[in-house]
Amino acid sequence: MKWDPGKYLEFADLRARPFHELVARIGARSPRRVVDLGCGPGNLTAVLAKRWPGARLEAVDGSAEMVAAARAAGIAAEVGDVREWVPEPDTDVVVSNAVLQWVPGHRELLRRWAGALPAGAWLAVQVPGNGASPFHAVVRELARSPEWVNQLGDVVWREEVDDPRGYADPLADAGCAVDAWETTYLHRVAGPGAVLEWVTGTVLRPVRAALDDVAWDRFRAELAPRLAEAYPSRSDGSTWFPFRRVFVVARV
Repeated sequence: MKWDPGKYLEFADLRARPFHELVARIGARSPRRVVDLGCGPGNLTAVLAKRWPGARLEAVDGSAEMVAAARAAGIAAEVGDVREWVPEPDTDVVVSNAVLQWVPGHRELLRRWAGALPAGAWLAVQVPGNGASPFHAVVRELARSPEWVNQLGDVVWREEVDDPRGYADPLADAGCAVDAWETTYLHRVAGPGAVLEWVTGTVLRPVRAALDDVAWDRFRAELAPRLAEAYPSRSDGSTWFPFRRVFVVARV
């Protein structure tokens, strides 16, 4: 599946807020190496470079399109699979923002990273926790309808993430000091079809990959009124869009 950096950045300010709140809880002062796993288009990786200008910055993403965008922004990013990433001995900060919800078995991955990092290192992770939200339910319902089930019945993604304690317990058992929490943001998005555009940049990626252009346009046209019903507009045309995030910051 390809990522569209431009589509993803349409809501850059709202998508960035959890990142800033996550990184604010990292207490590292002079880390030797800072790693951004799932760096995307590099706009937030630049924040890490600014906060720790003396650190060696390592940026990895599984999407060649995102890595190209990051490089164009001046970030020396590399294409890589976070499941195969191994920390260098001088890695003092690892950040993974809105990535691990795409990775089956990521709980074990966190344990492995914690065990491989040096004493005193920081591991900070944020994942969306919206598997039970209306927009996921609406997308699944449409994809499994008679018209679409043959093309989409097996491709609609549902994030499988834990609550904060589900991440805190194994990291605490590994000897880490852990800070874990969750926040449901009430985003106010503007314009007709804003929720559809948001999910097009993330949740609908597997759907887009499975359909040709004509079918994709038809699917979006059928999805739009369902999302509008689930997320009704205010009188001024804006829409309240609740979005849950789960955070964990661990110090090895």
